[in-house]
Amino acid sequence: MNLASLAHLRAALQRQREDEQRTAALLAVQQHQAEQLRQQFALAVGPVRVLKPHGRAQPLRAGPSPEPRQTLLDEQAALRETWSDDVDIDTLLLTDDGLSYRREGIAPDVLNRLRRGQWTIQAELDLHGQRRDEAREALGAFIRQAQAKVHRCVRVVHGKGHGSPGREPVLKARVQRWLAQSQAVVAFTQASGPQGGAGALIVLLRG
Repeated sequence: MNLASLAHLRAALQRQREDEQRTAALLAVQQHQAEQLRQQFALAVGPVRVLKPHGRAQPLRAGPSPEPRQTLLDEQAALRETWSDDVDIDTLLLTDDGLSYRREGIAPDVLNRLRRGQWTIQAELDLHGQRRDEAREALGAFIRQAQAKVHRCVRVVHGKGHGSPGREPVLKARVQRWLAQSQAVVAFTQASGPQGGAGALIVLLRG
């Protein structure tokens, strides 16, 4: 073997030793990090022990049956909220500055702020063309959905009755009665001209 080959062999062995040293150093670092993680885990969860295998088969447990819980809650709320068409609320309606209603204990200023539009209308229900039972169900569902979405102020359009027999607003009085019976309603007032006028009500819901 000549000197050049010997030098080449020595260089190769030197590189191999350096690679082995780097690999050993990296392995030592990884082992140190793993030990630190193990110690941290042990400090966090406390002493643990491995359970002995029991040899028993795990039983197959059936998952819970799907239940439309929100639908059931809505139906229960609807049963609790049975609105009558025969309730007389004429004595409760205020007509000093347009038709309005406020629940007992609600300050008069609430109606003034409602008329002035200080609450943003967050949802609207249009009852045009609906029969009495359809309108009542739609209004109940609308109020429940508005409460679920934490809406405070909504508009209910019942129409002015121009298309009804005798040009009388069929739904107007009924909607007022229904709203007055709803525990979710704090107050309502006839809408201003740009908001629907005599054909709509602005309703304030409980927060």
